[in-house]
Amino acid sequence: MADYILVGAGSAGCVLANRLTENPDATVLLLEAGGRDDNPEIRIPARWSNLLETPLDWCYRTEPQVHLNNRILTLNRGKVLGGSSSINAMVYIRGHRWDYDHWAQLGAAGWSYAEVLPYFKKAENQERGPDDNHGVGGPLNISSVPQVSPIADVFIQACAQWGLPVNDDFNGATQEGVGWYQVTQKNGERHSTVDAYLKPALSRPNLAVETQAHVTRLLFSGTRAVGVEYVQQGQTKQAYADQEVILCGGAINSPQILLCSGVGPANQLRRLNLPVVVNLPGVGENFQDHPKVDCHFTSRPPTKADFSLSGAVYGEYQRNRSGLLSRVRSPVGAFAKTHPDLDIPDVQYYAAQGDINGLYDFAIVASLLRPESHGTLTLRSADPFVYPRIQPDFLASDKDLRVLVESVKFVRQLVQMPAYADFLDGEINPTSDICTAAHIANWIRASLESTWHCVGTCNMGVDPMAVVTPQLQVIGVENLRVVDASIMPEVVGGNTNAAVIMIAEKAADIIRSAVGE
Repeated sequence: MADYILVGAGSAGCVLANRLTENPDATVLLLEAGGRDDNPEIRIPARWSNLLETPLDWCYRTEPQVHLNNRILTLNRGKVLGGSSSINAMVYIRGHRWDYDHWAQLGAAGWSYAEVLPYFKKAENQERGPDDNHGVGGPLNISSVPQVSPIADVFIQACAQWGLPVNDDFNGATQEGVGWYQVTQKNGERHSTVDAYLKPALSRPNLAVETQAHVTRLLFSGTRAVGVEYVQQGQTKQAYADQEVILCGGAINSPQILLCSGVGPANQLRRLNLPVVVNLPGVGENFQDHPKVDCHFTSRPPTKADFSLSGAVYGEYQRNRSGLLSRVRSPVGAFAKTHPDLDIPDVQYYAAQGDINGLYDFAIVASLLRPESHGTLTLRSADPFVYPRIQPDFLASDKDLRVLVESVKFVRQLVQMPAYADFLDGEINPTSDICTAAHIANWIRASLESTWHCVGTCNMGVDPMAVVTPQLQVIGVENLRVVDASIMPEVVGGNTNAAVIMIAEKAADIIRSAVGE
């Protein structure tokens, strides 16, 4: 029996495994449905997209999206030690400080920006050095992208010509502007939460890690969580926790485990003949994600890039951990407002090198930061191995579509700036004849994809649809917490991985305080 059972060794689970076992008297069992992070491509930054749709990826699919011509979208989530921090694009963005102050206003006491900033700083080893907004000496290495990229240089110049301020720190005093992204890398390699948090803790005798261990349900004594049941190599096993069970599975896995265990909307559970342990109507509601559209272009001269594991580029990477393969595909970006009267940016842009098949030379991606469209996650079956129904309901809000139309217009204005005069060759997608707002809207419905920033399905708060308290305790259940992206009341304005790591850092202090350490 362990003191704590952590379900999921993704970003949050790795953080908690490290922080909780800093106390030598606390024992932790970490269960991960995926395997070890021993695929060498995990380490190579520019190869991240090659990890998608592989055994390292849960490969979730949405329900047909009625506002997207009934298309079914892919939601990539890491199924490996480190979770999505082992397969993501490594961009380190906290979101806007407004996001966290808004959480607090919604009822998440203790989660304002001033209250979470110390945990961002605690996590960081900021290569630029410490200041009021950043920390050094933390487990997670935050590095600057090597600033050698014609695509990046042209994008920054064009944004500045358009009128965006140049911003050298999106995680600093202000977010708006154009600049170079920082990334979770170290010495030219990905620095996942396995590297940052889990591996340093593996030698501790109070930590046990089990991979290929798919948790199927929680075990209860009344409404008290006492353990979990999981399947490993075809065998059904049980593990018991003396203190707490902590779900760290993310915005899809955590609500599915709760529902399969009888914690959720009673009517949904009864339809599937599941026992109702606690009627908690918010489980699986409030699903949020950042929808995005990719605008593709050709350049003059063509800027084809060799991301393969052969040739001179790979040789340079093997020798020095440098060159094209050491860089992220989107080294620069921008946060901008689609209307000047907005208080904060509503769209994030990424300037990306061409895809691996050479179908285009460069792309400018527009990601909607605060979508009004929220969705749901519901069980398809009581069988925990059957994927749930995931209904993001993208573009259910007309406003979301209008903002994305404006973002595409912005991209087109951008590539007409003088900086692109000798660089842009032509538009590939959308084509130049797609020019009216109605035509752009139709193209968006046919092209929109997820940014894979799924959050919100175990909403933190005090309202009737809240699933966890501000202390991350599941409402109505003893000794059970959720610590991952699912607890976000609203999706943050930017990439979500940094926020998940912060959530887990703060959760570790909350948990330790609960037992009087």
